[in-house]
Amino acid sequence: MNEIITQNLLSPVVLFFVLGLIAALVKSDLKFPNGLSEGLSIYLLIAIGIKGGIELSHYPLASVWEPILGALFLGVMIPFITLFVLRLIKMDLKNSIGLAATYGSISIVTYGAAISFLEKSGTSYEGFMNALVVLMESPAIFVSLFLLKVIENQKEDYPMVSTQRMGIVATSPTWFDKEVIRESVFGKSVLLLMGSLIIGWVLGESALPMVKPLFIDLYNSVLILFLLNMGLIAGARLPEVKKHGMKLVLFGLVSPLLFGTLGVLVGSFVGLSLGGVTLMGVLAGSASYIAAPAALKSSVPEANPSIYLGLSLGITFPFNLIIGIPVYFEMAKWIQ
Repeated sequence: MNEIITQNLLSPVVLFFVLGLIAALVKSDLKFPNGLSEGLSIYLLIAIGIKGGIELSHYPLASVWEPILGALFLGVMIPFITLFVLRLIKMDLKNSIGLAATYGSISIVTYGAAISFLEKSGTSYEGFMNALVVLMESPAIFVSLFLLKVIENQKEDYPMVSTQRMGIVATSPTWFDKEVIRESVFGKSVLLLMGSLIIGWVLGESALPMVKPLFIDLYNSVLILFLLNMGLIAGARLPEVKKHGMKLVLFGLVSPLLFGTLGVLVGSFVGLSLGGVTLMGVLAGSASYIAAPAALKSSVPEANPSIYLGLSLGITFPFNLIIGIPVYFEMAKWIQ
């Protein structure tokens, strides 16, 4: 176990993340241009999506429906658990919903780092796991916003009967508005992932000659640049998380282990391989900082971004990158 953690710590992707973290903490003038940062995000989204689509084209639907159901189950259950725990520690409703959506969704970069870890250790995994990344991106956002509407509606007295004589028009609760649906389904991350997945699935192996040189061969090198930038962002967000107390920091450290364990159990239950079970644990234990914040910004503006972004980027992301991935790998080995 110690050897695996050491091996992960000494990988280029982790060390460049730590370099970015240190640069932010010592207030270095190192920074990425906004255009480059955006470009790296788009590259990773397309690369993961198209690789998943190409791999998915190799499998009949009958062989992947159980893992798909397992992924959707995690995407629905984790927001419920997150909201329950945060309400127990007296977190306000809007920020609890923000964290439920963030932790129920997934981190694409953590997943990418886990793939690099598995490849370095010589562990194979099901190619369709890349497709599950897309499936786990949105359900938690919808579930979290649904829970918010349900709880808010319980606090209000909606008229149950409508009578023209009394001049009362009954209205039913609006569970989701168009903007929420647009941000959740057609936001950058989901659109690029789903679109790239479909393109890869339709074209299959015929797409490889064109996409392999850029989106497959250079993937790990581009991931290093992206993680350097993530280190800079995480380091800048870290002080904001500390302002909200140790309970929140502990949640950011304990929740990935709790949800990662749940993901490993679900992955084993649906019959995945060692690598697949590890990746299911990584997906469940990670937290989003792309899709969920994009949806929360418009649908729950009262939720504080410094909390859900600071916790996911400043605490959970580095924890998973350094400790979580090898821990989920060891859990998967033990269960199997």
